[in-house]
Amino acid sequence: MDAKPKSEPRAALSFMELVAITAAVMALNALAIDIMLPALGAIGDELGAAQDNDRQLIVVVYVLGNGVAQLFFGPLIDRFGRKRVLMLALGGYALGSLLSVVASSFSLLLAARAFQGVTTAAARVAAIAAVRDVCSGRRMAQVMSLAITIFMAAPILAPGLGQLILFAGPWRAIFLALLLYGLVLALWVGWRMPETLAPAQRKALRAGPVVAAYMDFIRNRTALGYTLASACCFAAMFGYISASEQIFLELFDIGGAFALAFAATAAALGAATLINAHLVSQFGMRRLTHGALLVFVIVNLIHLTIAVAAGETFTIFMIFTSVSFFCLGLIGPNATAMAMEPMGHIAGSAAAANGFAGTTVAGFLGGVIARLYDGTAIPIIQGFAMLGVAAFAIVLWTEKGRLFQPHEQEAAP
Repeated sequence: MDAKPKSEPRAALSFMELVAITAAVMALNALAIDIMLPALGAIGDELGAAQDNDRQLIVVVYVLGNGVAQLFFGPLIDRFGRKRVLMLALGGYALGSLLSVVASSFSLLLAARAFQGVTTAAARVAAIAAVRDVCSGRRMAQVMSLAITIFMAAPILAPGLGQLILFAGPWRAIFLALLLYGLVLALWVGWRMPETLAPAQRKALRAGPVVAAYMDFIRNRTALGYTLASACCFAAMFGYISASEQIFLELFDIGGAFALAFAATAAALGAATLINAHLVSQFGMRRLTHGALLVFVIVNLIHLTIAVAAGETFTIFMIFTSVSFFCLGLIGPNATAMAMEPMGHIAGSAAAANGFAGTTVAGFLGGVIARLYDGTAIPIIQGFAMLGVAAFAIVLWTEKGRLFQPHEQEAAP
């Protein structure tokens, strides 16, 4: 079955190739964050990071640069189309990787990482906008779920791949691998991906329409609410990712098993997105999202109580973190689809606003949580619990207290 846009030009991609390209583009960021986690210590030592927690900045500056820049790329994608801007983004990704390879100091590496984040900000925006061009509602949730399921191979495999690269060469070889991935993906997108935005639907690149588009997004209760709730949830994930190397290698001292432990929590997220792709057409996006968010809050409050009262162990941490990531796998694609559902007329700008919250806001809050790491897992668990409660409160506001009830526009595909 082909995925068809609502107006000319028609998309030549099959449904599964649309999913595959979306997943591959989304994996750009996942690889840029996760593949170097085993190397953070080596990078900090060689380039002279002042403090142990400073090496977290290799992840944080990328996320913040990526998120802020999405606000600028949204209008460009609505003006010039999805494919052209995406190709430029892939070029920026490759250049950022090259600059990271040759960085001679920690500050220069952070600058290269921030540049890479900025230049690839268009990737997520263009991918989600293209998906919104060709489908909506539960169909879009299915595409996002399947894409995220495939994309989850990146965080599951990336730390292990990074560890293998470190066995064979220096940490700079990791950035060479990112450079190669970006170039291969650029060839695929350039050859196969059509432009999904019809010329008649392109927006003028003027300050007034740009501001109006973002104000339209902010004034829409559903779009704003589910974007902020999702950002709170993924802030917890970013906090965990930023501190994961210290948690597993310093706190739990698991050595070479770090990649396997990280893959286990990522696998829980991937399993949930795969299940979600099948369940969303039966139960609806809201029921799954609200239920998963409620479980996320309860699980992390229980985890925090155990950690404070009885102390933390590796087994307890893995069980509760995996359950939390499973919940995130149900929340993420559905919240994104619900936020984008009423924004079809400004899909590029809406995807940019959604991405800004999902990366910059989430990255900032996650970075704050990671910086609180004190040799125990309690600050990370506290962050999960507090952000879960905040997300649940936002969803209550968004739905005016009416949870687990599908809306009329939440139509079956």
